[in-house]
Amino acid sequence: MKFVLNQELVTVELEDASTTVLSYLRTQKRSVGTKEGCASGDCGACTCLVGKLGDDAVHYHTINSCITPLGAIAGKHLVTIEHLAQEQIHPVQAAMVEYHGSQCGFCTPGFVMSLTALHNSLFNNADSTHQQPTREDVSNAVAGNLCRCTGYRPILDAGMAACQSPAPQLHSSEVRHWLKNLDALDDTPYYAPQTLAEWCEIKSVYPTARAIAGGTDLMLEVTQHYRDIPQLIDVTQIRELRGFQLTDKKLKLGAGLNYTQLADHCSTVFPALTAFMPRLASPQIRNRGTLGGNIANASPIADTPPILLAMDATIELYNVAYQRRTLPLDEFYLGYKKTQLAQNELLVSVRIPVDALAHFHRFYKVSKRYEDDISAVMGAFRFHIVNGVFKEARIAYGGVAATPLRVKSAEAALIDQAMDDEKALTNALHNLGDTLDPLSDVRASAGYRLTIAMNLLRKAWLEANGEHLPDIHASAHTEEVNHA
Repeated sequence: MKFVLNQELVTVELEDASTTVLSYLRTQKRSVGTKEGCASGDCGACTCLVGKLGDDAVHYHTINSCITPLGAIAGKHLVTIEHLAQEQIHPVQAAMVEYHGSQCGFCTPGFVMSLTALHNSLFNNADSTHQQPTREDVSNAVAGNLCRCTGYRPILDAGMAACQSPAPQLHSSEVRHWLKNLDALDDTPYYAPQTLAEWCEIKSVYPTARAIAGGTDLMLEVTQHYRDIPQLIDVTQIRELRGFQLTDKKLKLGAGLNYTQLADHCSTVFPALTAFMPRLASPQIRNRGTLGGNIANASPIADTPPILLAMDATIELYNVAYQRRTLPLDEFYLGYKKTQLAQNELLVSVRIPVDALAHFHRFYKVSKRYEDDISAVMGAFRFHIVNGVFKEARIAYGGVAATPLRVKSAEAALIDQAMDDEKALTNALHNLGDTLDPLSDVRASAGYRLTIAMNLLRKAWLEANGEHLPDIHASAHTEEVNHA
């Protein structure tokens, strides 16, 4: 496989599909400025930039190199901390020194790379407006980076100061030329089909090969459990999985869209989902994690499945015999980490009825940290209200059972009842308590989870009745969208 590492055109004999970018950098290139902290995509110490050529411009985004397979970098420009100081140090690096943004320094390269991504978007993107960022913009840029000793104030000060000064582009004309002419992958155990037909061919030859989209959970098998994965089929470049289509009947979302792309696409047609995205992991994870991966991974704490369950989503599956089938997402989950997805199938798209988008809906996530954290409870609610009566109700949760689930008994207690009938709400809460049987773990106790789940339903009911209950942890732009 070939890619560009900083200023160097690199050819790698990739023999292990599960080799991570971080492992390659530190063990093979001895490029040790990129640090390993958590090896799970949480701390951001391993942050790098990846540039992809498109529309005659190179577009950069941050990644957690500890959980990004090296094969995913084929044909792209990988930028590490060592690349920033060429003839002089980058404005971000200079500002970190001036504003005392580092103490022990272990997390500093990751912070610098995240702030460099923000800086690059302001000065060097083709569509950049050169506007100075707000302090909130800087805070959002480093939401996936953790520091245990410096404190975030000087780091944010450095970010604000750095974005007042331009810097050279991250790539030269030579790098752009290489990116235009790279033959990225050839004869490796990491496959990157461009179409569903190519996926069928590869999957037929290697039936046990694992599908990987962002790999933000799958790669933990490598970094946390030390497992080797013989073959990986990267589905993110399959054209049929990258679509976004709105008709008068449905919103169709490609399963290969990452969260960042999803937020951009949905900003006008499904703004509540876009507003929710800052709660979902970190910029680095959102740049890699995909909608289809979040569904098919079948984690009970995944954040998008409850939302999709509340919106009556259906999913489309495709198999190696070129056959398609659709089913309600509500029927997809069979048990903990068990789904209806067959070994020879691939999740290709998600469909949401357009009518559901017009109904009252709210999505709430409760976690210890506001950003970059796993849900203790995720609640998603949708009410179709006609003349003051609930004609349809959807109540879905994550984090409270072995799978994401709808609580149909609680829904039934509200249907055909007046929207302001507190007795109906009491019945729904009673049914909710009888149905949910959450577990206790390091994130929350069972009792806490049940209380929170019930309170979230009450909150949605109150807001449906016209009360405004702001998220006390959110700033103005991340509060739940008033969409009725």
